[in-house]
Amino acid sequence: MVNYSELPGLDRLYLEDSFVLAIDEAPDRLAFDLDAVLTPRHPSYIAPRPGEQHCYRRGELRFHAPKVNWLARSQARFHDVSGAEDLGNIDVFTADGNHYYLEGD
Repeated sequence: MVNYSELPGLDRLYLEDSFVLAIDEAPDRLAFDLDAVLTPRHPSYIAPRPGEQHCYRRGELRFHAPKVNWLARSQARFHDVSGAEDLGNIDVFTADGNHYYLEGD
């Protein structure tokens, strides 16, 4: 099993503190709309804004033609101090060949 941080294109993100804003599931794709944390190694990284811990940028984590197997799926929503709503975080993301395992709120 390989951690997402070792995968090209994801190695400059920190998903554990990124926020999932929406999940779009269709037969040809599974997409997570993210307020993603960029690490200092990311070319678009800038110092965090006042009051923020990380550099956040909107983005999408997309899987093409996936075979999805939800072990559990929560409808929970979370709110930050500004009242913005999200679906939580991606706490675990590992890869085993062309199989991916994601776990989160």
